[in-house]
Amino acid sequence: MSKLLWKPSEERRKHANITKFIDLINKKYNLSINSYKQLYNWSIENISDFWACMWEFGEIIAQKGYNKVVDDLNEFPGTKWFEGAKLNFAENLLRYRDGNIAFVFKDENHKSVKTTYSELYNTVARLAIPLREMGIGSGDRVCAYMPNLVETPITMLAATSTGATWASCGADLGAQAALDRLGQLNPKVLITADGYFYKGKTFNILSKAEKVVKGIPSLEKVVVISHLDSKSNINSIPKSILYNDFLAPDKKPEIKFESLPFNHPVYIMFSSGTTGKPKCMVQGAGGVLINHLKELILHTDLKRTDKIMYITSCSWMMWNWLISSLGVGATILLFDGNPNYPDPNAMWKLIQDEKITIFGCSATYINYLRTQGIEPGKNFDLSSLREISQTGSALSAEGFEYIYQSIKKDLHFNSISGGTDINGCFACGCPILPVYAGELQAPALAMKVKAYDEKGNPINDQQGELVCEAPSPSMPLYFWNDPDNEKYNKAYFGFYPNKNVWRHGDYIVINGETGGITFFGRSDAILKPSGVRIGTAEIYNVVEELREIDDSLAIGQIWEGDQRIILFIKLAPGFDLTNDLENKIKKTLRQNASPRHVPALIIKVPDIPYTFSMKKVEISVTNIIHGRPVRNRDALMNPESLDYFEKILPKLQK
Repeated sequence: MSKLLWKPSEERRKHANITKFIDLINKKYNLSINSYKQLYNWSIENISDFWACMWEFGEIIAQKGYNKVVDDLNEFPGTKWFEGAKLNFAENLLRYRDGNIAFVFKDENHKSVKTTYSELYNTVARLAIPLREMGIGSGDRVCAYMPNLVETPITMLAATSTGATWASCGADLGAQAALDRLGQLNPKVLITADGYFYKGKTFNILSKAEKVVKGIPSLEKVVVISHLDSKSNINSIPKSILYNDFLAPDKKPEIKFESLPFNHPVYIMFSSGTTGKPKCMVQGAGGVLINHLKELILHTDLKRTDKIMYITSCSWMMWNWLISSLGVGATILLFDGNPNYPDPNAMWKLIQDEKITIFGCSATYINYLRTQGIEPGKNFDLSSLREISQTGSALSAEGFEYIYQSIKKDLHFNSISGGTDINGCFACGCPILPVYAGELQAPALAMKVKAYDEKGNPINDQQGELVCEAPSPSMPLYFWNDPDNEKYNKAYFGFYPNKNVWRHGDYIVINGETGGITFFGRSDAILKPSGVRIGTAEIYNVVEELREIDDSLAIGQIWEGDQRIILFIKLAPGFDLTNDLENKIKKTLRQNASPRHVPALIIKVPDIPYTFSMKKVEISVTNIIHGRPVRNRDALMNPESLDYFEKILPKLQK
């Protein structure tokens, strides 16, 4: 039986954007929809009508309307959306040009910058002019190697206003990791910065930027932001110019928005790159736009009066998602730095002082707060906060309960899951539905999500593969340098050869009673001792409840014709891995999960490897344990953590 944690009040339901959307549909089609379940069922049975209504409700700005919403839903992949439409991505995000605040920037040093919507428009215009004068336009790539500064979205908007395609990497990526991504795209322009602040330290990245620039011969111009200093020394970087010198002198120019087809490439996103050179996923402007507006307006209930922030960097798709909040006219707070600096209360002081209404974070962040015993609700005024959004990896039921026990009793906890691949969600929250512990509230509208067993049969109340049985507008147009779509088809459509479905690679359970979805981690990291499938999150959710354990990672090792589970644990300060603790871990897993979940080996390690989007890197450790090479260590947030696994490898092979 699922544990109910929160129910929206009648007042909240009445004023939710999704309630107004339901009214629109009921009037337009003479229906009597009065629940999310009815709306969802209508959306997957009438996909074309749903997206037409979203176009209207999201007030998409287009120079030319569409002839048809979708040509053939059975053409999957390869579906064509909103044919005939002409629009510009940046124009839709710059529809507001008034004195309301668009961006607030904060970093660890308490540096604060505020930008109004009118100032944003003017600065984007001043940057778009020199880009156009260089000849930048449709077919070109403009890239960033940047901290989470206001100049990062400004450059994205300037580039996409010309019709160029945008790709970005956070400044915390190593030079080689950035080069592995951006170097594949042959960009003409790169924007970078002199550095950033993290955990109270200053990181100058000009030498890293220099290495990236020298590795991309296609670059014609490198624009450098002076963030650490008032005027950075950029003499060592070829073709470079300081940002303020690059801007057009006219203070209030107009932007010429390039009118482009709905499926014109707007973003190139990157896979994590932990198993090889990152895949480059090309995404269409209209598809990303309409899907982001759906998720922000309907699922997040974002309004013009909101102030939204997400702990993210421009390496993660949540940055792209967050920036689309401009299309709703909300205020976006950009934070750059460590969210736990100088202490774990840092973000809650920020939420209090800035009166944040919607706060986004990862499961890792929430779990860290829990292990540290942080109780923001007792120590801060969180009266402005009405929603927490969480993603990155699966959060346990106990993590859900922590939100309501230690942060705030009356808020919408909006746990979401999707992927960089679709720049959006397969499952997410709904402001008019209750929240149950450990469950994402529902499948996203118009996403025909199912759980499949190994034979491709839909199942409820059992663990299975997440699939989507119908296309959606934000699915990738194609992969870069994949002319026959071989990599694309293999990535999503080869797992069930007799089914025309997108298989995402997540292991889930759909609750037949509540409709909620529980995630159990990546299915390519599924453990199969004696052939029984176990999601790694099932182990983490139990083990990381123990006060002695800060973090953990479980992998399956091929052993004597079967698979054995090895559990690596990072201990909390002041604890050691004794026989008593080992027995406690095994007993707790046996009682709270099953005997199958009990690891054959428990090993303490100094750190657990993570990607930059805060996902545990089980695959890299699995490769090490089996003597396979680990590629692209720079794709990890903490690549040095792998050294210890290599050091103990001989012991694990005996």
